Amino acid sequence: MFKLVSDYKPTGDQPKAIEYLSKGIEEGKKFQTLLGVTGSGKTFTMANIIQQVQKPTLVLAHNKTLAGQLYSEFKEFFPENNVEYFVSYYDYYQPESYIPSTDTYIEKDSSINDEIDKLRHSATLSLFETRDTIIVASVSCIYGLGDPIDYENMAVSLRPNMKVERNEMLKKLVNMQYTRNELDFKRGTFRAKGDIAEIYPSSQSESAVRVEFWGDEIEKISEINPLTGKAIGERKHILIPPASQYVTKKDKLEKAIGTIETELEERIKYFKDNGAVCVEMEGTVIASVSQRLNMKYFTFYYAGDNLDSTVWDKRSLEGPTNIDKKKEVLLLALELAVVLNNYE
Repeated sequence: MFKLVSDYKPTGDQPKAIEYLSKGIEEGKKFQTLLGVTGSGKTFTMANIIQQVQKPTLVLAHNKTLAGQLYSEFKEFFPENNVEYFVSYYDYYQPESYIPSTDTYIEKDSSINDEIDKLRHSATLSLFETRDTIIVASVSCIYGLGDPIDYENMAVSLRPNMKVERNEMLKKLVNMQYTRNELDFKRGTFRAKGDIAEIYPSSQSESAVRVEFWGDEIEKISEINPLTGKAIGERKHILIPPASQYVTKKDKLEKAIGTIETELEERIKYFKDNGAVCVEMEGTVIASVSQRLNMKYFTFYYAGDNLDSTVWDKRSLEGPTNIDKKKEVLLLALELAVVLNNYE
């Protein structure tokens, strides 16, 4: 349960606000507003409300800076509870773009903060393990997350005396996007030798887990120092979270692949029905056509000797054969290039 630790007591309008807002939450009100100027103790008031209603709490902030400030404040108010930090893990993100004036393509580039990624996993895991959890998050981080149900279902729970084969456990780790690495032992990796497997959970950075087997049974689970391998203590239970927030179960992945392939067939049929011509040529031909029409970029694809063929064949334009077909394809390519050039 939530336990507020503070040397201060609510004063002024705070006791009334705490009572009113707590009652509103218990009555199921969806929207309530706490008004107050900066420095009036709104965070302390909310901490008292959290203690009174005893429910898992999500705190959304406008940006990382404010989220970090609130995280440190709630951490002081609830030292005995789980206060977690969940913000975007990008230190730097450059989306792909194209600058027509200079014919410049800028590739997507990003840098992920490993420490924030660890905190995100720790926050997600806390929600599964206990109810006395406060998540402080920024608004932008809630977009584009994976399915929390898949995340929870793919997590691996381990206990001493549990019946599980060593190789079966290692396969589960691979499905959770952990990688085996005997040399560079870091978050999201595992290593195994004989009847001992060591796992570096994605939600931790200070310690790893050693699982010792006796046949098809877990004999002992220890928390270890990942650098020295020295045991820190024994664990009666450990929940290993997936290495990525975006893990997907195999059946759902196969369903998505099938949907994509179906949509691909529909789009190909659409383009063929609307007279689209696909031509593939060597770079020299494309370059000559580009130079002739003063075009900076375009690409051709060619489907076999028969323009209506569904079989793609790069060799159809190689060698001395099919000279007439080459001329026909080149004319079609030139016509297409003219259309594209006029369109632009």
